[in-house]
Formats: sequence, structure tokens, C-alpha cells
Amino acid sequence: METFFVLEKVEDQRFPYRITLTKGDRVLLALRVQDRWPGQKGNVFCIREEGGSWSLPSQELERVPISVMKRLGKRLSLVLERPTKKRCDFLFLTKEYKTKAGHYEQIFWRTQRALTAHRPRAKLSTSGPCSLKIRIDTSERYPWRFQGCEVARGKLPVGDYAMVGGGGEMLAVVERKSFENMLAEFGRMPLFHQQLSELCSYAHCALVIEANYADFLNPAKVPYYKPSFMAMAIAEINALHPGLSVVFAGNRKLAQEWTLRFFGAVQAHRLDEPHPKVKEVLQGYGSCLDQEPNLAGSPSRTGH
Repeated sequence: METFFVLEKVEDQRFPYRITLTKGDRVLLALRVQDRWPGQKGNVFCIREEGGSWSLPSQELERVPISVMKRLGKRLSLVLERPTKKRCDFLFLTKEYKTKAGHYEQIFWRTQRALTAHRPRAKLSTSGPCSLKIRIDTSERYPWRFQGCEVARGKLPVGDYAMVGGGGEMLAVVERKSFENMLAEFGRMPLFHQQLSELCSYAHCALVIEANYADFLNPAKVPYYKPSFMAMAIAEINALHPGLSVVFAGNRKLAQEWTLRFFGAVQAHRLDEPHPKVKEVLQGYGSCLDQEPNLAGSPSRTGH
């Protein structure tokens, strides 16, 4: 069932427009907004249309299908099916009153163009320190080191490194490959694809290579494979496993660092509880906020 972004005119001086996100006959979100599109002037302040009495819309101005709806940190991000004015998000904030007990809600409607024009300071959707539990497969002879993390050795069903939850469930998994390892895998590609398919049964998965992409196209380093074959083999991995992050980290140290940050970002996203309304909207849309973590050895979705 298609989901729509609907903009309507309202006879209200302070909030002259109404936005609804609808799926069939169901209204997922209804907001009263101060402008019909944020533009370059910045954020447009919104209020939720819940409770109280509201003036009825007088005219429908736009009805556009929504192609993407997802959570990015505290934002509800949308991509509309039209050539221009198609990317926007709604930032939901909960703040404490300064002069009394309790909390209040703020909602801001923003667009890509406005964010670019105002050049906000660098900020990540996932940030802050996280306590990580990392399990290293017993087959790893010279494992990476993760300072400040709770590290244990154990047999993994797939991959070499995994971030695990309190119940032992694998939340993110990484397959580590050296330059030599990857060359060996190129000689048995059908089997390698099967292994990567199992890796992709986890929501957060990555193939981290301790080499640069250019190394595989260098005849001096790979005398027995043509550069064209190497380029196609790497492209095939990306094409057949679109949910897999393939990272050419350059060396062992950077591969270890990338993996630590990857696990940290996954954990931070899990711990960043979305605004209740954002969660409700996405559930109505049919989008999973976060895929259910897989129990070790029990992937929750089918691989490629």
C-alpha cells in the first residue's frame, strides 16, 4: 500500500499549512506547519495535530508518494518521489522546562538545501562512548586488539569478530581478510560467495580488508591474475551482496580501528531511543527501526 506526503492549506494565521503522512486510510503523522516548504530560511516549526480543536483544511496543495521513510538518529527522514524538493526530515526533540517540572516537545521540519545553506557544525547521528562486548573467533591466530572493550574468545557461526549483546546475540559481525587471504578467496569464488551470503544474514555486517583497492590491480603484487579480473571479482562481491559493507582499510591498524568504530556506531544507534512518535510512524509505515538481533548461530533472515 502506497504512502503519501500530503500538504494542505489551512485558514490559520500562525500555522497556515497542514502536513499528513498517510498510508491508505490511515494517518501516520499529522502536523501543523508554518510554511509549505522550509527552503533556505532554515527550520520550519511544527506542532502535532493531536487533541484540541483544529480548523479543517480548505485546499489540498500537494500529494506526493513517499519512496523512503526511515529513522536517522532523532530524525524522521523522508525522500519524496519527485525531481525537486524531495528530501526532508522532521527533527523530534524532548526538552525539560527551565522553570517547572516536566518536558515539552519541539518538532522542526528541515531540508537538505537548508542544512547546506546554513552549514551547521559537524554532528553525527550516532555519537558518545559505548561499552562494547566483542567476541573473537577462536580461529583467529593474531587477533586485533580492542582497548577498553570487554573481549572474549569463542566460536562464531560466521565472521571473525562480532559485537554481542547481553544475551550473547550477535549485533554486528566482521569478516577480516588480509591481502593474501583475499587472493586465495578469488580462486574459490563460489564458496566465498556462500560464506558472504551467511555473513549477510546479519543486519550489520562488513568485509574488512587489510589492503588498498589499488593493491589488487597492481600486476607487480598480483602477477597471476589480470587487473581486469580482479576489478570484476571485487565488483561482483558488491553486486551480489548489496547489504555488505566492503572496506579497503589499507592495513591492519586501520582495519582494526574501522571495526571498532563500526561496532561503536551500531551500539550507539541501538541505545539512541527514538522519539515515541517517530517509532509509531515507522511501525505504521512498515519499516523496522532496527532489525531484531540474531542469536549466535541463528540468523533471522535469509542470506543471498
